[in-house]
Amino acid sequence: MLRRQFCRYASTFRSTTALKRPVFDIRAILARSDEMRTSMERRGERDTSRLDFILENRQKEIDLQNERNRLVNERKSLGSRMAGLVKQGNLEEKADLQNKLLDFKTRISAVEADLDALSEKIHNAVESLPNWLDCSVPQDPLEPEVVQVIGGTSLMEIESSMPVNQNDHKKIGEALGLMEFVAASRISGSSWYYLVGDGALLEQALVQYALRRARQKGYRMVVPPSIVKSEVVNACGFKPKDQNNEKQVYEIEGEDLSLTGTAEIPLGALHSSSTIDLPRKYVGVSRSYRAEAGARGKDTTGLYRVHEFTKVELFHFTDSSRSEKDLEELRLFQTSIIEDLGLRAKMLNMPTTDLGAPAMKKYDCEAWMPGRGSWGELTSCSNCGDYQARRLGIRHKNSAGKLDYVHTLNGTAMAVPRVIVAIIEQNYDPQTKSVKIPSPLVPYMDGKTHIT
Repeated sequence: MLRRQFCRYASTFRSTTALKRPVFDIRAILARSDEMRTSMERRGERDTSRLDFILENRQKEIDLQNERNRLVNERKSLGSRMAGLVKQGNLEEKADLQNKLLDFKTRISAVEADLDALSEKIHNAVESLPNWLDCSVPQDPLEPEVVQVIGGTSLMEIESSMPVNQNDHKKIGEALGLMEFVAASRISGSSWYYLVGDGALLEQALVQYALRRARQKGYRMVVPPSIVKSEVVNACGFKPKDQNNEKQVYEIEGEDLSLTGTAEIPLGALHSSSTIDLPRKYVGVSRSYRAEAGARGKDTTGLYRVHEFTKVELFHFTDSSRSEKDLEELRLFQTSIIEDLGLRAKMLNMPTTDLGAPAMKKYDCEAWMPGRGSWGELTSCSNCGDYQARRLGIRHKNSAGKLDYVHTLNGTAMAVPRVIVAIIEQNYDPQTKSVKIPSPLVPYMDGKTHIT
């Protein structure tokens, strides 16, 4: 068990008013309620009572609004009559109207209290709903669709080309002096690590390579903060607990601040509460922090699943007409990086149960990792539609000159530890006991072609 004096797992997110109250399209939810229910059920949410609550109480909310407006208008009418009586000096009728005005004030306050309470419940229910699903998401809730095989003719050919449960990156990395786990465990706890010598240089090479590729693609570089307000984490769709009720987010003790699990969060919030011109594309490099509480006993050794790591993230702000195209652009860019590094992998259109609440559609790229004896995720990219933008308050002027919410997309350019795992396990030569460095990284590795 990890000890934390300064950080603890977030259990709830307390508002620090960094963001304005989100405005949701409740009309769309009412009009497409069957589609929303399907989205929830296909994501594995058996309890759709939140949606039922909205459908059952929206008309009641409208009725309360109408009742409040009626009472307010009647009170205004009485106020106008009162002003006339004052001029006439009719004190007897004036006293009667004063009593009626007090009665209206009481009735209005009661209706407004009921309305505010119901509106808050409806708002919270709407906020908790997941995004709509893209129609091209696989129908099978568990099995992804293989979109592309990278670096091989078939998945079977890739798997059979490298022996299973050999070339373990941890053993190789320790033998070559690239990584240190014993000292890290003593100093920080389990699932932390040191990268040393060429291991540290390899991380920097991957980062610089990814940033250079992104800049060539027109991305603007950002170095974002790794600590953000907890409500920003929540607005981006990252919940403090996963589907198994395991805590996932580190929060700073006594503060409304959280450590970011990905640069997606501060990049997405860069234009919060703003109206911006489109399109905008950013690439950010940061340290990322994952509690990974639900992963105890799984991938707990080595670099595959760790609490802190370096990650290069891509982020798009675009409009509704371009977001689908932008997702394909992200996928192809990620594919080109994996191909350039000479890694054997597969690109997957992910099933509904693997989509987080913000995602309409997501691609994952998984590399064959013979040391693990299985495929392991290297990258992902998602189209989040206006889910995050509504919660972050990011809008643009559409072609008609009206304000509309932007669409946001995110993708991994380089999850450094995972790529290091793939490079070592796929490129290790047991005869020479060396790891071949992918050619695009050689200039960043002081000209070395192999790690020995």
